[in-house]
Amino acid sequence: MMRVADAIGRMLAELGVSHVFGVVGSGNFRVTNALVSAGAHYVAARHEAGAASMADAYSRITGQVSALSLHQGCGLTNALTGITEAAKCHTPLLVLAADTAVGDVTSNFHIDQDAAVAAVGATPMRIHSAETAIADAARAFRVAQIERATVVLSLPIDLQDREIPYPAARPASNLRVPTVAVAAADAAELAAHLERAERPVIIGGRGSRRAKRQIRELAAATGALLIASGGGRGVFEGDEWALDIVGGFATDSAADLVRAADVVVGFGVALNDWTTRGGSLLEDATLIQIDDRAEAIGKYRLVDLGIVGDVAAVADATRGALASSDAARTGYRTPEVAERIQRARYWSDQPVEPVDEPGFVDPAALTNALDVMLPAERVVVVDGGNVNAYSGAHLRVPDDEGYVLPLSFQSIGLGLASVVGAAVARPDRIAVLGTGDGSLLMGAVELETAVRLQLGLLVIAYNDSAYGAEVHLFPESTPEEQQIVRFPDTDIAAIARGYGCEAITVRSIDDLAPVKAWLESNPQRPLVIDAKITGRPSWLMAREDGH
Repeated sequence: MMRVADAIGRMLAELGVSHVFGVVGSGNFRVTNALVSAGAHYVAARHEAGAASMADAYSRITGQVSALSLHQGCGLTNALTGITEAAKCHTPLLVLAADTAVGDVTSNFHIDQDAAVAAVGATPMRIHSAETAIADAARAFRVAQIERATVVLSLPIDLQDREIPYPAARPASNLRVPTVAVAAADAAELAAHLERAERPVIIGGRGSRRAKRQIRELAAATGALLIASGGGRGVFEGDEWALDIVGGFATDSAADLVRAADVVVGFGVALNDWTTRGGSLLEDATLIQIDDRAEAIGKYRLVDLGIVGDVAAVADATRGALASSDAARTGYRTPEVAERIQRARYWSDQPVEPVDEPGFVDPAALTNALDVMLPAERVVVVDGGNVNAYSGAHLRVPDDEGYVLPLSFQSIGLGLASVVGAAVARPDRIAVLGTGDGSLLMGAVELETAVRLQLGLLVIAYNDSAYGAEVHLFPESTPEEQQIVRFPDTDIAAIARGYGCEAITVRSIDDLAPVKAWLESNPQRPLVIDAKITGRPSWLMAREDGH
């Protein structure tokens, strides 16, 4: 016999939960300890919002279900922004949220947790009784795993203390989801579109990560160019016919190549406004979308052909349905286009217009310099705001496990915790965050978490002493009106040192010399770069605003 909390923790570890992120209070103390006792690795964050983003980033990179452990009521509400981000991104995440005792509506901690969770798009589930607790928890894990959902499992504290027999009967089998057969007619129709195309382009999203080989083979057979969405960035890295990233972060020349396509096929990608630049990249193309979720087809853009199915299976079936399956078509893969791809692929290769403002470093030049200095094996994490284009586009990535873009909810301030989760997920790589001063200060407390975990990660804080996006979104505003989004210069380097980080202040490229020494030292603690940048709009914000 053992407590329900202990049994749930042990069972979830047996099912495969290897990493738990959280902030422990009285309501989740026992279940968290039970997971740790069963072999799970626990990462203690300093705030629930940070814990949620850490777990989200870990699961995005690894594809595994991680757990987020929270106290009842306020612990859950503190984490809701991160939970919303995860839910919008279909992150397989299991949130273990303590809950008030059944019927105790007078507790200070009481809220309708199921309603709060449903309101942000996550999946609410709960422990219904001591007798069903193991089955309830196992079912929640399977929903997160198989449906790629963010599930919040509420654990009433009185039920957690009840005793039940354990081991109990196996609550759930190890499920294997069969690959649904692709209809021959669907494969033939897609093949026909690609065979007729003169300039085909394939966009790979996060859903294409497990189909890289099949999609590349299809592209080679049909003469299609390859390009990744923000969520799938890195999926085609290394292919000579692949551009880097589509949408808002694309170079202008890369966008022109996509815009000129006559057929665009999206595999496992949300064709939203950011990916398609408001649809402008697809205006003249036949648009085809393949996804294993029926609700994803045509959600953002009307499509000429939609196929629901496993993207690898669809790519394979289409390759087999090509009329001339043994002879690759030229399509878009001409010598002239090959030269354009080489010039257009990376932002770090684009010319940078010199900005001469003494005392301030140009953020594009700074990021390009760091891109050269940093090891190729890296994980790049992007925060929101005016500066997101620099780390989001100028820092190259090695593959699809090298990029985390927590902007599905467009919240700023998730980056620092996300880079901690990324560093835990890939300890063999350097984790790099690009963030603004406003974003960093929202969650600066997690610098202590990074120091405590001895993470040699790099934080680039683009410091313009403002919420820069708001300054540039309202160019007609007066200096008096802008005071509500401007702040005195903050010594972020001093703040970082206070948490135990190494830190430098950068006002010119010449100030980057200590980065090389830090890299060579086999770093065991973070380096924070307080980059004093000009108040100019980023190239992305300038383009979006029509400047």
